[in-house]
Amino acid sequence: MRTWTVRPGDIERDWHVVDATDLILGRMATKIASILKGKHSPKYSPHADCGDHVIVINAEKIKVTGRKSEQKVYYRHTGYVGGLKTTSYQEMLENTPTRIVEAAVRGMLPKNPLGRQMFLKLKVYAGDQHPHQAQQPKPLSLG
Repeated sequence: MRTWTVRPGDIERDWHVVDATDLILGRMATKIASILKGKHSPKYSPHADCGDHVIVINAEKIKVTGRKSEQKVYYRHTGYVGGLKTTSYQEMLENTPTRIVEAAVRGMLPKNPLGRQMFLKLKVYAGDQHPHQAQQPKPLSLG
């Protein structure tokens, strides 16, 4: 008897749309990461990218708990000596709210080429409109 393994032809990817209005950032990100990995599917295999596509709308209406809105800081580095740049949660929410969701989900995916491939299936939009109507995404309730 042989062990069955998923092949690229066996993978059927669906499209899901998530409305982030009044959802908690971390709880939403864990569920999205699980869908991007494919853990919701009976054909899940840890060595293959068998997850679905996820569209997140209304990223500017996301919520965080506690005092994170005042204390949370995002870091990036320019690549030069002393080039560490910091951005507060409030600044990020005003300027680029999509990066908040992207950073939360990226941190929950594997840190390897497979995780980077999974991350490409995430689409985040600040408003309630998205250009993926042709894929007929199914609404996904996370709340």
